[in-house]
Amino acid sequence: MNSTTPAAEAPSLPHVLVVGGGIAGLAAAARLAGADGSAARARVTLLEAGPTLGGKLRTGEVGGVAVDLGAESMLARRPEAVTLARAVGLADALEPPTTAKAAIWTRGALRPMPTGHLMGVPGDLDALAASGVLSPEGLARAAEDETLPRTEVGQDIAVGEYVAARLGREVVDRLVEPLLGGVYAGNADRISLSAAVPQLLAIAQRDRSAIEGVRAALSAAAKAASSKSANPAPVFMGIDGGIGRLPVAVAEACGKAGVTVRTDTPVGSLRRTADGWTASLPGGEALAADAVVLAVPANVAARLLAPHAPRAAAELGEVEYAGMALVTLAFRRSDVGALQGSGFLVPPVDGRSIKASTFSSNKWGWLDRSAPDTFVLRTSLGRHGEEAVLDHDDADLIERSLIDLRAAAGITARPYAHTVTRWRGGLPQYPVGHPERVARIEAEVAALPGLALCGAAYHGVGIPACIGSAWRAVDLVTEALRAGETMSA
Repeated sequence: MNSTTPAAEAPSLPHVLVVGGGIAGLAAAARLAGADGSAARARVTLLEAGPTLGGKLRTGEVGGVAVDLGAESMLARRPEAVTLARAVGLADALEPPTTAKAAIWTRGALRPMPTGHLMGVPGDLDALAASGVLSPEGLARAAEDETLPRTEVGQDIAVGEYVAARLGREVVDRLVEPLLGGVYAGNADRISLSAAVPQLLAIAQRDRSAIEGVRAALSAAAKAASSKSANPAPVFMGIDGGIGRLPVAVAEACGKAGVTVRTDTPVGSLRRTADGWTASLPGGEALAADAVVLAVPANVAARLLAPHAPRAAAELGEVEYAGMALVTLAFRRSDVGALQGSGFLVPPVDGRSIKASTFSSNKWGWLDRSAPDTFVLRTSLGRHGEEAVLDHDDADLIERSLIDLRAAAGITARPYAHTVTRWRGGLPQYPVGHPERVARIEAEVAALPGLALCGAAYHGVGIPACIGSAWRAVDLVTEALRAGETMSA
């Protein structure tokens, strides 16, 4: 597929090539072309190797009901995603969750997520005890945090290592692990505290007790929120019709702003020239540009950068990814009873097949309104190091999900429709040392005028973080172009 809209900007504007059509690439193209309400900075060509745009933001349907088949929500207290959604005409479609009351399926029962925590690290031992998530022995060990000597963490440490030292292994296994798994599909004993939970790293470096530090941080955040508004903004936000509408709306805005969009167009290589960059495309085509934004997975960026920034390419080649499968099920609402809350997380230590389930029809009002007689839920399977489950066929993944749903929530009915979506290499991993690795990559790439990187592999895997990285990349190439730097400089 080759979809091209004639560029409408003045010929004097520089030409920027954006490689990658996920949300980061689309956000970069929109910012460059002024499709997000900003001033146009360049003529833009966006190249996507696959047949569709949007990356891991994708809508589909199950049993005739529109659903998200990838990310389903975006952090609202970080502004980039909400700002972009409003800029491309989705302001009236933004919608907070109907309920955010999640549970943890552990120790043989669905137990309420304890209140007053920061990525599973409690600030309220009474709330933790009331939840029933930990055993009496686990609670007693967690309480020792308030009397233990300081844990030295230096500039970084694995999340699991720090939390286990302060509060014991049960807190890691039954609280931190499932929460981190929902974001990174990774392992708490490898994930960087600095990269994944920087607020907790600051607490670890400043406070002796993790519990006291979390309690103080949550109290300060609550006071700040109440001082700004009587109705604090929701933590997360969805979109009526699905988060997958966001890339579609951004792409439409880009088209109106004159962006040339080409799908099924992988970039074979990049060549530096005296005037900028030239990309080799299928069929021997060469496409010249004044600057390039790479919004692609780390391995693709490594291949394209290898001739120009070999050390950065080597570092990018070491970035690991986790894969996961999403099983989306549509039930007759009358068959599933009164399920409560937004769903549940599953600690890997409990040995279940699924790692989470979202009760989508409870969580999102737009789903309930559009299909009141249907109950949509989804499960996720697989995480870093356990991607073999993705090779199981659809029927097996569905059956595994139904077995766990029956044990956890008492669902005995069978769905009338289903779909399975596999995201192989979907989530980059942020191990200890990730921020330093990214700094080294960006330092070497900075020596290549008119080229910048963005996407989930660098400064955050969430939608706002990806958009923010795209905007930073646009600023970098814009500054280089304004300075009149050329590849021969």
